[in-house]
Amino acid sequence: MRATIMYQAGDVRIENIPDATIKQPTDAVIRVIRACICGSDLWPYRLKQADGHGQYMGHEAIGRVEAIGGDVRKIKVGDLVIMPFAYSDGSCDFCHEGLHTACSHGGFFGSPDVGGAQAEALRIPQADGTLYPLPVGEDHALMASLLTLSDVMGTGHHAAVVSRVGKGKRAAVIGDGAVGLCGVIAAKRLGAEQIILLGRHPDRIALARQFGATDVVSERGDEAVERIRELTAGQGVHSVLECVGTDQAMATSMGIVRAGGGVGRVGVPHYDVIPQAQPMFYRNVLVGGGPAPVRAYIDELLPDVLEGRIQPGLVFDRTVGLEEVPDGYRAMDAREAIKVMVKP
Repeated sequence: MRATIMYQAGDVRIENIPDATIKQPTDAVIRVIRACICGSDLWPYRLKQADGHGQYMGHEAIGRVEAIGGDVRKIKVGDLVIMPFAYSDGSCDFCHEGLHTACSHGGFFGSPDVGGAQAEALRIPQADGTLYPLPVGEDHALMASLLTLSDVMGTGHHAAVVSRVGKGKRAAVIGDGAVGLCGVIAAKRLGAEQIILLGRHPDRIALARQFGATDVVSERGDEAVERIRELTAGQGVHSVLECVGTDQAMATSMGIVRAGGGVGRVGVPHYDVIPQAQPMFYRNVLVGGGPAPVRAYIDELLPDVLEGRIQPGLVFDRTVGLEEVPDGYRAMDAREAIKVMVKP
């Protein structure tokens, strides 16, 4: 079968690899119907050093179940399913607490032993706890929005939940990529009165306003902090959704959050120390977040997608075939596309 492998920064190839097969009785194999390129995939695209080993790419997918192991009970051959970016058994203490990304028997797609979703097919460990059957066909008009539930919509929602977005509150979203834009949807959905997007790209700003952003700040650093203070009567925002992962984004978060507020960080951190630790302490600022347990959020978000109340699939502005995935990476890296969908 064909799959996407990254060998070093800028070097993405589509190659033949062994077919996905059942290895454990709790496995399933899916034929990938839709996949996509994630903003987090751009970190290795820009930074990966050549080490003689390729990295399987892709961790978001909708697929059709083609085979199941002998211990799989809930998932059936033929099911159309959402594949969250992490696999989980659904039965450990962490899964019962809604933190599937910390599952005692879990892990993440794109790892060497599991493979990536930018491929024709994929083995799914812990199939019963991981996969989420959909009540629609694979040509459904909302397929793009359903695909976002495998990662970016659930991740934006996680940032909103962790930062305690609520009715009548002020929220700021740092980052105008797909996760940040879904964060705008999440903040609006949870009742935020003011939603400030920190972004600089006109097409993304327009989409953010469509999703519910009330204000846009394109400045960076101290100028961004000053501008947001002006927009919030000098207080800052109750909730910051940090959807980038750089030290500058985190420093801005600490500069714009009000006393007693929260920062939900879902951008993969590329820093070692959270800045302004003492002010954070004395101002009672909560900082939380991490890999979003998107499997836990599908029950809540799916009805809003199916009934058209939210349209996160609008973040996809380019579709490519599997052989064209390398150009999809190039387009996202060049900011020519917000998020690229893959149709193997």
